[in-house]
Amino acid sequence: MSTARRPVRARRPRVLKLVPEAAEVASQQPAAKTLVPVPAGNPSVNLDDPAYYMNRELSLLEFQRRVLDEARDSSNKLFERLKFLAIVSSNLDEFFMVRVAAMKQKLAAGNQDLSIDGRTITEQLRTVRESVEQVMGEVYECYQNDLLRALEENGIVIADYSSLAPIEKAAADKYYAETIFPVLTPLAFDPGRPFPHISNLSLNLAIVLHDNDGRTHFARVKVPAGLPQLFTIPPSSVEPRVDKFVWIEQVIAANLDALFPGLDIVESHPFHVTRDAEVAIKEIESDDLLESVEEAVWLRRFRKPVRLLTDRTITDHILGILVENLEVDPDDVYRVAGPLDLTRTRAIQQLDRPTLRDESFDPFVPAEFSAYGEEDIFAVIRRGDRLLHHPYQSFQPVVDLIRKAAHDPQVLAIKMTLYRVGQNSPIVQALLEAIENGKQVAVLLELKARFDEESNIEWARALEREGVHVVYGFVGLKVHCKIALIVRREADGIHRYLHLGTGNYNATTARLYTDFSLFTCDPDFGADATDLFNALTGYSHKANYRKLLTAPLTLRNRMRELIQREIDFGKKGHLIFKMNALEDRAMIRLLYEASRAGVKVELLVRGLCCLRPGIPGISENIIVKSIVGQFLEHSRLFYFHNGGEEEIYIGSADLMPRNLDRRVELLFPVLDRKMVRNLRDVVLQKYLADNRKVRTILPDGTSEFKPVRSARAVDSQAWFLRNRARLGR
Repeated sequence: MSTARRPVRARRPRVLKLVPEAAEVASQQPAAKTLVPVPAGNPSVNLDDPAYYMNRELSLLEFQRRVLDEARDSSNKLFERLKFLAIVSSNLDEFFMVRVAAMKQKLAAGNQDLSIDGRTITEQLRTVRESVEQVMGEVYECYQNDLLRALEENGIVIADYSSLAPIEKAAADKYYAETIFPVLTPLAFDPGRPFPHISNLSLNLAIVLHDNDGRTHFARVKVPAGLPQLFTIPPSSVEPRVDKFVWIEQVIAANLDALFPGLDIVESHPFHVTRDAEVAIKEIESDDLLESVEEAVWLRRFRKPVRLLTDRTITDHILGILVENLEVDPDDVYRVAGPLDLTRTRAIQQLDRPTLRDESFDPFVPAEFSAYGEEDIFAVIRRGDRLLHHPYQSFQPVVDLIRKAAHDPQVLAIKMTLYRVGQNSPIVQALLEAIENGKQVAVLLELKARFDEESNIEWARALEREGVHVVYGFVGLKVHCKIALIVRREADGIHRYLHLGTGNYNATTARLYTDFSLFTCDPDFGADATDLFNALTGYSHKANYRKLLTAPLTLRNRMRELIQREIDFGKKGHLIFKMNALEDRAMIRLLYEASRAGVKVELLVRGLCCLRPGIPGISENIIVKSIVGQFLEHSRLFYFHNGGEEEIYIGSADLMPRNLDRRVELLFPVLDRKMVRNLRDVVLQKYLADNRKVRTILPDGTSEFKPVRSARAVDSQAWFLRNRARLGR
């Protein structure tokens, strides 16, 4: 940047917009659009009116409030509350890297498209900032007023360096001299040394110094990410049972004179930069998708900042230096009252305080999947479809299926899609063992899984080195479906065994998220899976399937038909949809039509929801509930009453344009009638009966949280956990 080479003393700080207080922000919020009730049966209503749709970004931020509710809920264990606070902080980072970045890119490109609720990009950025200010204010209020106090009540103190006793400061200073100081690299900014590159999500100190001649200098020091972010103060005889910590950046700030001997430290302030992570991958022009993804990941490090986070005490002078040299707009500056990057509070959760966290549990392994079962896993699946509800029921049978296939002499081939597999993946290890045992193994490993690109590139190369047929994905489409196909030679011919799921093939996250797994050897499913993999790995243009609903080919049209079928039943119709997100305008419009026809519509939407429920004459027959809870809800399930001939589909797709049109997705029907009844009468009804963790979405998109704490309280996730041995029976 050309401006980076001018000396600090020649810099004239810009006049910056100061961040308004929360009350002032609230007063600036635009008035909600008036939702005009529509007389029942009025056919002239315009269901495409933007007033009937909630803004995507504001709904996503409202979801962050629901996650924050878990951090504010005093009935949750303290370390779980800290976990949710860290999740909100991480989610806001991603919101800026992806959503705000995408809007800024559209604005720079002159994109004039309106949002689903009729806002321009400029209007969205303005209202998003106002909403983010409110959410961040609530986050820091929760941290400062609730969690710090609760930690202290439990003998855990996060202290300011200035409040430490002399002996405690001496211990912190000794740690600085021996451990921190050798790692630090002070970077000056002057005519000979350009403004340093600030890496994404890094924590830094901006420092102003004076030399002996009275000249002003600026320097930056990066807080080492590889060191513990909270220094543990050694216990004292006064407080022997207290775990006491101080943030590492405060220890560094207190010892800056050791980094800059002979200069006076005028001021120092922490800052945190969030960069645009929405890098377009040049798929069409590329001869090698893997190289293109690698290049995109590398370029992401140098993308333009979309947020500058700092503390409220920073002066306009030093902030002006950061704003000008980072080339951020003053509207992208956010000041907070507390430590930056609250994801770092995860360190506290590592303390050996079992009473402050949820009790660990062993997921239930059904007897037929047990290592001590009388049948092998293929015989179990041959006897009938099997459905597991994770994390209450173990993910291990999925791993065991792939591992068994890798070593079974009758197995000829294994084909899988992989999206996010994590580190030390037992699934990938099983695939490598399959190659060693002479199986044909083909894997569609989606390189474009955002923020998992580098990990997936490493896995792709590891698999290729061992002889696995690896396909990186489609040009213009992400492969998000979760499917494994095993081809086995048996006495009566070739049989195909399948695993179909709603979650990733990741044994770690399978303990953290709710998901479903279906095991089947249904011939139609097997034939459809073969056709799908032929399309994924070859040039098949097959556009119809027997039972599987696939995006972008058949899923949207079939969902439209299924919803329309309920509309035709009128007041006898009933829809229950459970998903992560509801954004697609055409699907929302169909749900409005269903409501107007008298269909009972019950929606369980974890995250963003652009549908406005409860509008008279439009959506009065629609209720929207949202559950976060101990396990982040990830499963997708779609129930259609169908005049009593009920149908349930499960799979990987949400009702979003990206899932329906720009990804390879799968929804699969549950064929076993007992499973259908169990999913309807136990799983869905327990979610709908939740009155302890549920939030109700209101017509204006906000969430109503009225937890019941009496004996009548129903916590669906806690119930599933207590009854995990009975699920599916």
